[in-house]
Order: sequence, then structure tokens, then C-alpha cells
Amino acid sequence: MIGLRDISVGVSGLLVAASLAASPARAEEGNVFSNLLRFGGTTVPPSQPPSLDPPYCPTVEVAENGAALRAIAGSAVRTQFSLGRLARECARRQDGSVTVKVGVEANVLLGPAGAPGRFDVPVTIQIRHDGKVIASRNEHSSVVVGPGEAQGFATIVADELLVPPAAAEDYEITVGIGSGKGAGGKAAASKSRRRKPAVAATSAGGGDAAQ
Repeated sequence: MIGLRDISVGVSGLLVAASLAASPARAEEGNVFSNLLRFGGTTVPPSQPPSLDPPYCPTVEVAENGAALRAIAGSAVRTQFSLGRLARECARRQDGSVTVKVGVEANVLLGPAGAPGRFDVPVTIQIRHDGKVIASRNEHSSVVVGPGEAQGFATIVADELLVPPAAAEDYEITVGIGSGKGAGGKAAASKSRRRKPAVAATSAGGGDAAQ
């Protein structure tokens, strides 16, 4: 026999069920299911910084007297260090400054008085603005010329150099063999300065092989 208490409990349960059915489901902010729908995963991805304009990224120039360096034995050339392919990559930062990463191919060629071995090739990379050096780095590459070979190659990828915001739209990148003034001089080619040149075609950075 069903008592009043059983009836009361049954009615109460029905009222609760009806109330739940009448109330629309709420998607709580940040729960696993809502994150799965919104972000395609169970966790909220980190916030992304606003997209930045592509940076000005000038072609790498060979410094005056910095294309090659010879070692002489008597009147004969022992070795010649020279530059090969050059490349750069630039990225704009939130504060308006630009970071520049430079790649350099170094070449060692044996002369008539040369002999196979391991050679240390110094390379100087500079960023210049209005004729002044605003960032500089000296790098070294170890180039091996094996027995029976006439030359050897190595690649240097220098750490980033920082261009301040005030110079970010008008600067030069120069590279030269050696670590003295000859390697860090002005660009060898007498080209007209480009105040507002075309930028590299990437969303946050740009770079390609220098010409």
C-alpha cells in the first residue's frame, strides 16, 4: 500500500524533473565541452598578439673591402677567404623594433702555396643607420679543405641583431670577411638609399637570399 510519504516524494521528484526540463541548458564559460566547441580542444589556447605589419628588410650588402681576404706566402697566394651566398630574415616586434638574422656562406680557396687543413674564417655583420653602426656582431666559421680538394665551404647563421624603432624603416645590413675596419665599412656598392622600400612579403617577418 502506497503511503502519503511515498506520494509526497514522488510528486517532489516530478516537480524537480519538470523544473530541470523547463530550464534551458547553460554553457558554463571555460568548461571542457564549451572549449571543445569554441577552440577544437579541451583547453583554451593562449591569446595571440595582434598581427604586425611586415618589417622593412633590406638586401644584405657586401662591406667595402670585405668581399675577400687573402693570405700570402712570399709572393704566392696561400689561401683566400671569400663570401658566397648571403641571406637575411627580419621580424617586427610589438615595440616597433626589428630583429635581423643573417646567414652567410663562407668559402676558403687554396692558392698555389696553400695546403689542406682547417681554417677559421672571421665574418663581421653590421646594421647601419644614417652612416652610424647601431648593431654589430663578429662571427667565426670553421672551414675544412680536405686532401685533394681545392676549396671548402661553411655556413654561418648569426644571432639576431636588434634595430631600434627609430631606425626600423631606414637601415642597412652589411657583411664582410675579417674583423677589422675593412669588414665593417660602408656598403661597397654605391647604391642610392631607399627610404621607404618594398617590404618582404610575409605577415610577421620577411627574408630571402640576398642578391
